[in-house]
Amino acid sequence: MAEKRPDEPFTRIDVHEAKEMIDAGNVQVIDSREPHEHHEGHVPGSVQIQHMATMAQSSKLATDRPIIFICKSGQRSAVAAEFAAAIGLTELYSVDGGHEAWRAAGYPMDTED
Repeated sequence: MAEKRPDEPFTRIDVHEAKEMIDAGNVQVIDSREPHEHHEGHVPGSVQIQHMATMAQSSKLATDRPIIFICKSGQRSAVAAEFAAAIGLTELYSVDGGHEAWRAAGYPMDTED
């Protein structure tokens, strides 16, 4: 159940909505956690950019498709989405529950980059 709050420039989605969007294709997934967390397991195909490095590494962000940000539980991904909005990106999503909810739902995790 996607939630667009008036004070946030992104839409909050749950892991099931994220999985549907990823399966449909044409989205970029950004893992907003620390590198060691990413190596321990992440959404397949995700690009690791720490939330505080979102603006510094903005050249890695897609400008031609929606971006889904995911972290451990949903806090850092929301911050990363705010940063992405600050540089002018618009189709932004943050996964509530993050990788913890992704794993709990039984969705696949990669340990390779």
